[in-house]
Amino acid sequence: MKVHFNARDFSAEVPVVLTIGTFDGVHVGHRAVLDLLKTRAAEVGGQTVLLTFHPHPRTVLHPEHHQLHLLNTIEERQMLLADAGLDHLIIHPFNEDLSRMTPLEYVRELFAEGIGPSVVIVGYDHRFGRNREGSFESLTNLGKVFGFEVEELPAHTVSDTRVSSTKVREAIASGDVELARQWLDRPYPFTGKVIRGEQLGRKLGFPTANLESEEPLKLMPGRGVYAAWARIASEGQWKPAMVNMGTRPTVHSDSTTEHMEVHLLAGGRQCYDETMELRFISRLRNEMMFDGLKALQDQLQQDADAARSILASEPLS
Repeated sequence: MKVHFNARDFSAEVPVVLTIGTFDGVHVGHRAVLDLLKTRAAEVGGQTVLLTFHPHPRTVLHPEHHQLHLLNTIEERQMLLADAGLDHLIIHPFNEDLSRMTPLEYVRELFAEGIGPSVVIVGYDHRFGRNREGSFESLTNLGKVFGFEVEELPAHTVSDTRVSSTKVREAIASGDVELARQWLDRPYPFTGKVIRGEQLGRKLGFPTANLESEEPLKLMPGRGVYAAWARIASEGQWKPAMVNMGTRPTVHSDSTTEHMEVHLLAGGRQCYDETMELRFISRLRNEMMFDGLKALQDQLQQDADAARSILASEPLS
């Protein structure tokens, strides 16, 4: 997959089949879109192109109160789209000037004077241009003017539920990483830097790596204890782990600060300031307050045994 950083600089010598969107999560619905793009591209002897915007439009239009959380960093999204077989990804810069374009200006500058699509495939509810004034109907009419076809994308469903990035986010935020994995067709990923903590886990016999997200918009899983696969990025080997996400109420009953702590079940080395990657497999339990450290230790041992059992039957492909 080739990555381009401005729609106006893109060119192709074969017909272009284009879709537009954030594609956050690259879930099974998104993959159905990409499969349709690939089918149409094969029919016309062309290539598939996704136009997306960075930074996310909401962070530009509402910088103080966008309340946005994303399933993927832009780097994760690139990797997932490449794995899905996309030919070209255009990451066009989003700014206030772009947000003020009328639908006509948007299509003329990005499509007619830029990408030059032969076919554009979007959902029936796709909106674009200033104040989201552009509709599927107006895009179809503009396609007649600028020489491209517009096709409607059918809704893709899983178990009679329409798949959307919003639904996946809700599952992750509630801790239901198993449901999210079904919709994503892979475990939820997280990448963070190992920072120094209070070393409370070491005192309990369960040393942990404290992770800090490298992407402020990245969605954190809901509070609780999880079975996950973990690896230090520089090493490359995935290892079984359990992850605690929460405020640690047993040792800090009045704290509201959330922490992500990773305990490698087979042991590990000190890795401060290094990057660690996670793949969440299953939620073991809710966050709980225990009657003393001994009760917490006993529960952590049960959690570790449960995580080992789950991960033994859930290897990463």
